[in-house]
Amino acid sequence: MTQRLQPGTRLVVASHNKGKVWEIHQLIAPHGLDAVSAADLGLPEPDETESTFAGNARLKALAAATASGLPALADDSGLEVDCLGGAPGIFSARWAGPTKDFGLAMEKVAEEIGRRDGWTATDPSVGGPRANFISVLCLAWPDGETQLFEGKVHGQLVWPARGGNGFGYDPMFQPDGASETYGEMEPRKKYADSHRTRAFAAFKAGCLDGLEVIDAPPNAVRDKAGLAAAAANISTQAELAAFVSSLRDDVAAHPADGSGATLPRFLEALETVTRDTHFDNGPVWRTIAKALLAARLYK
Repeated sequence: MTQRLQPGTRLVVASHNKGKVWEIHQLIAPHGLDAVSAADLGLPEPDETESTFAGNARLKALAAATASGLPALADDSGLEVDCLGGAPGIFSARWAGPTKDFGLAMEKVAEEIGRRDGWTATDPSVGGPRANFISVLCLAWPDGETQLFEGKVHGQLVWPARGGNGFGYDPMFQPDGASETYGEMEPRKKYADSHRTRAFAAFKAGCLDGLEVIDAPPNAVRDKAGLAAAAANISTQAELAAFVSSLRDDVAAHPADGSGATLPRFLEALETVTRDTHFDNGPVWRTIAKALLAARLYK
């Protein structure tokens, strides 16, 4: 018999990507489920050795469930470009290099399309090169049982990339029926019908049917988690600008929280943070965002 999740169940999100963990938490929290990341539990990231999204999602979910003794939810997702034979596909994250710089990854995609005349060979009535985002979710249990759920969104690519919202390849992907890229859309609009949202809808029908939806109003902890997730995934200057806008909104909503209440206090905190904090190697825009957030939260 297929196992089902119950209210209060704690799920391991089998990822070290803060943006992905935050997204999944937003999707499951209204159903009375809690999420903890594999990184928070100190679980290693297994090598993604499978040749399909489903295979890698299953591999990651089983590794986390076995190590933690908890049910685990893993996502494997990426961008598939028609004129590139489906690339970058399962290697979408690897195209971003060891620092996960998706600004460089998007440039690589654009260059590869150019080498194959993909920007000029497309029928103008159709738009840019055809592509799709795909997400495969796998729910795994400690006893080895697994369930798979898939979601896809088709669209076209644009270049130069547009917008600073989202993360990954979002700024160069324009879904069918939309005039904005995922990078230009407000998060609420994107998540209303993203590839991960579609995969989650299948997951919800298979595993959450019957669970009461609980109103979970935003709180300061979730706001900070969302800002931290955004800062950890920034790769471009436009994404940094969008992050600064969100940080400004957070200061306005919580003026007494942290060191962002006055400019002198904030600059003093920023000086301390930039002098005393070691930031992991990554795109310079990401480092700036992390420093700004750390100064905002500095006590």
